Amino acid sequence: MVKRLQELAEHHSDYTAQNLSKLVKIKSLSAGEEKVQIELMRQMKEAGFDEVKMDGLGNVIGRIGNGKRILAFDGHMDTVNVGNLKNWDFDPFSGEIKDGFVHGRGSVDQKGGPAAFITAGKILKEIGFDKDLTIYFVGSVMEEDCDGLCWKYIIEEDKIRPDFVISTEPTNLNIYRGQRGRMEMHVEFNGVSSHGSAPERGNNAIYMASRAALEIEKLNERLKSDEFLGKGSITISEIISGSPSLCAVADYARLHLDRRLTWGETKESAVKEIEALLDPKQAKVSLLDYNEKAFTGLEYGMEKYYPTWKMEADHPIVQTGEKAYEALYGKKPVTDKWTFSTNGVTINGMYGIPTIGFGPGNEVMAHAPNEKVPVSDLVVATAFYAAFALMM
Repeated sequence: MVKRLQELAEHHSDYTAQNLSKLVKIKSLSAGEEKVQIELMRQMKEAGFDEVKMDGLGNVIGRIGNGKRILAFDGHMDTVNVGNLKNWDFDPFSGEIKDGFVHGRGSVDQKGGPAAFITAGKILKEIGFDKDLTIYFVGSVMEEDCDGLCWKYIIEEDKIRPDFVISTEPTNLNIYRGQRGRMEMHVEFNGVSSHGSAPERGNNAIYMASRAALEIEKLNERLKSDEFLGKGSITISEIISGSPSLCAVADYARLHLDRRLTWGETKESAVKEIEALLDPKQAKVSLLDYNEKAFTGLEYGMEKYYPTWKMEADHPIVQTGEKAYEALYGKKPVTDKWTFSTNGVTINGMYGIPTIGFGPGNEVMAHAPNEKVPVSDLVVATAFYAAFALMM
């Protein structure tokens, strides 16, 4: 059967590439995905899915089968912007299929995964898939702005809780079983202004922030490490300040912290580490919230804390993924982890649902100019998704 899946994935390679090209041509920044979601629904219906719907947040959910166990494939349909166009050698929204690649923003991060899982669904329908399994194919929204928010909505509001999830984020066709978590914090400093000609009369908040910044730089060097996920990290990504005038001592400053969390680190431990560096009379630490409107008009938010997660190497979902790959290609896959963050932060990090990643394209292309995905990667991903479903 796996040989048949390979043959069908290859047979439908042009179909998959053309579908992806159509998705790439539609600009779809976070909270602006409506047009690409309509196209995704059309493709799912054309592929013969049993049910296709859009939820209140704008996630597109296709279904095949109606069994007791639930498998879900996830791929987010929003992308980051293109940045400086001078860094691109081609139109970021051309969707051009050339020299064995589909070109354009989102081809790797991360519309290629959904294009492949649509074809996998089409193949499952063609071979008469009849396992006692429900498969959901999810084109999720707003991941780039707030990873995991979409799945918080799916689990809590749509009441869909899969038994297993495969993220189709780019993995260079490796199996990924975890990632570091992350969180966003503000540190605010309150000083006292005075005339710039007599700074000794005031208390400069920028100096407070600067001293704290140097301590945060030192903190980064001594953060905890994990054998699989690597070391935690912290960096200052923004500093702003305020004063009554440019001829006055600054009475306010704020640092924005990007904190990456390795195994065993939590938001509580991360906040305490920062608080230990500060004078509580001068500064305070706060976690941020995300509260933005989806294109549907719904406002649905969450705290900007995205938990660390990993699956053990001997977990059944990891083992099934490895067996599916080996059955298809006669060799063991590389099993690794993401450098960046994914919707796994809620799927597994918050809700404990077993999750792995397998996706077309190399993650080094994510958010980079000249983004493109090999058509051959789309073929491999298509066959893998169908084989995994059959081996469940």
